Amino acid sequence: MHWTPLIALHTSFALGALALGPVALWARLGRVQRPRWHRTAGYAWVVCMVGAAFSALFIRATVLPLFAGLGLIHLLVLLTFGQLWLAFAALRRGRIAAHRQAMQGLYIGACLVAGAFTLLPGRLLGQLLWGQWLGLL
Repeated sequence: MHWTPLIALHTSFALGALALGPVALWARLGRVQRPRWHRTAGYAWVVCMVGAAFSALFIRATVLPLFAGLGLIHLLVLLTFGQLWLAFAALRRGRIAAHRQAMQGLYIGACLVAGAFTLLPGRLLGQLLWGQWLGLL
């Protein structure tokens, strides 16, 4: 697989979500809460997550494509949209703890865990990172 504009767009959204998530979570920690920062960073994070998930639908699976170029990894798109819907539904109902848990879980699962898997040696970002790093040795 090689870099395409679609993969660059997907990567940009994913990196944006990775960077904005801690800002949104930090704005609600401690004694001094910053609701305006939380809401602004949170909405920007959601836009990045939706952009990353939607763009992922158009990236074809190269390992075990199951249906029309989509693979098991594409199930994460459904999980992402489902978690976002649950988080906003909880917020609408005033269930702040459920909203917090859904958003924290989505950040950990979609940004940190899934992001870590992109750094495996056989993946595009993994080849970029490890190939250049190992080339320096």
